[in-house]
Amino acid sequence: MKILVIDGQGGGIGKQLISRLKENIPDAEITAAGTNSFAVQAMLKAGADHAATGENAVVVGCRTADVIAGPVGIVIADSLYGEITPAMALAVAQSNARRVLIPTNLCDNYIAGITDAAVSTLIDDCISKIKSFS
Repeated sequence: MKILVIDGQGGGIGKQLISRLKENIPDAEITAAGTNSFAVQAMLKAGADHAATGENAVVVGCRTADVIAGPVGIVIADSLYGEITPAMALAVAQSNARRVLIPTNLCDNYIAGITDAAVSTLIDDCISKIKSFS
């Protein structure tokens, strides 16, 4: 299974996600696509098999992924404080991959019905969903 993890800012969610994916789905091939080098470095330290930075890395990665995971902002243009470009959001939305989005009420995007759960709890749910795909 090819999993593309997309994150921005400091890469904290992506780092936690990749670490947990490596523990729970060790055979998965994980590519980290970050909007900046800080996010990519954090995800590499967590164990990503491959990594790249920037808009084109996200767009290209979306073409071959089986699963795309990351904060919900990766499908909203201009989110993550402007780091997600319209092309990135479109690539994620139009990908044939399954998308597992972690709901966060940040950056002026609020998801109704979502309580402010701990990120670790949300990542646990994300891992469970991705495991169900195999």
